[in-house]
Amino acid sequence: MLKKMTAAAAIAAFACLAHAQSSVTLYGLIDTGISYVNHSAVGTTGSAKRFKYDDGVAQGTRWGLRGSEDLGSGLKAIFLLENGFNTGTGAINQGGAMFGRQAYVGLSKNGIGSLTFGRQYTFSTDVLGNQYSAGTNTVAGNYAYHINDFDQLVNSRINNAVKFSSANFSGVTFGALYGFSNQAGAFSGSAPVNGSTGSSRAYSFGLNYAVGAFSIGAAYTDISYPSAEVPAFPTSIANVAAGGTGGGKDLRTFGVGTRYQLANAALFALYTNTRIEALNGATTALDAVDVGGRYNFTPALAGGLAYTYTRMHDAFGGHWNQVDASLDYALSKRTDVYLLAIYQKASGRNGAQDVQAQIGSSTAFFGPSGNGTSNQVAARVGIRHKF
Repeated sequence: MLKKMTAAAAIAAFACLAHAQSSVTLYGLIDTGISYVNHSAVGTTGSAKRFKYDDGVAQGTRWGLRGSEDLGSGLKAIFLLENGFNTGTGAINQGGAMFGRQAYVGLSKNGIGSLTFGRQYTFSTDVLGNQYSAGTNTVAGNYAYHINDFDQLVNSRINNAVKFSSANFSGVTFGALYGFSNQAGAFSGSAPVNGSTGSSRAYSFGLNYAVGAFSIGAAYTDISYPSAEVPAFPTSIANVAAGGTGGGKDLRTFGVGTRYQLANAALFALYTNTRIEALNGATTALDAVDVGGRYNFTPALAGGLAYTYTRMHDAFGGHWNQVDASLDYALSKRTDVYLLAIYQKASGRNGAQDVQAQIGSSTAFFGPSGNGTSNQVAARVGIRHKF
């Protein structure tokens, strides 16, 4: 009897040890609701009001698997597989890629950092978009993108990437990423041939410092032939602004952001500068500034307000002013309902036409405001559940 009890105890101890050494977590988020916009383009002649079921606005709907294995002496094997999907249709997002949001494996070491391999975010997203953009991070989510996400603060996922992210050294963190083009003789990427999108090379660097309630960060990202790497790359802006055809040849973006955390509030400020080169060699630059904050009225109720100004440095003189506002009520730790309101005003001329407004990152949301209109007003009621 004693031998049986001893054996059972040993098996239980071994099982607990194995469990402690490795783990796999299933997680996810579902965000859906109803949205309205006052001006949405109808053909090339005008615009109309639009109501729509819209998914993944405050945050992209997703599910994923995250895991680690303890290898001893502070060393771990880590992996993450994350799928984005649309609840309205059941379709997979990110161009139909099974794990299009993120997919990587690597090693992490206590006191040093992590080295990972796969499809991963640039530091423009990790440092700036996820931490310092008042509009996208705290107020209006994907409706608060800088025009078409030209600076890639949100959708900058890089294929075939090797990424190092440091541990925290007295408040300082830093990192670097390199994405391979995977083309022979194309270390810097390759141009489109016979209608193809070409191949892309990318690199990105990030630096962040946090002390007490204050933090500040900066990031730089360079993507060659970005239409091949990032499906959401704003080829329309590259074509209009730089006079190019067939998309962009190179995108270089730099940004710096800061945040101050109070007891019941947080204040944010962010600046980005982006240079786009078209295939014909013409270039343009875009600047964006956004400021804003979030305030917790009660433990369950929070509100946010953000302002964004975007300017295109070209002959058209295009610039956009946008104001975002939100209210969010937590029904539980995992479920909340929210209201969003967004106003955008565009100015400048694109040839014979006024520059149009466009809330969100692409036509997947509302599309441009339409010929003859230069503003959009949008509203949304949504529900979000995390698991």
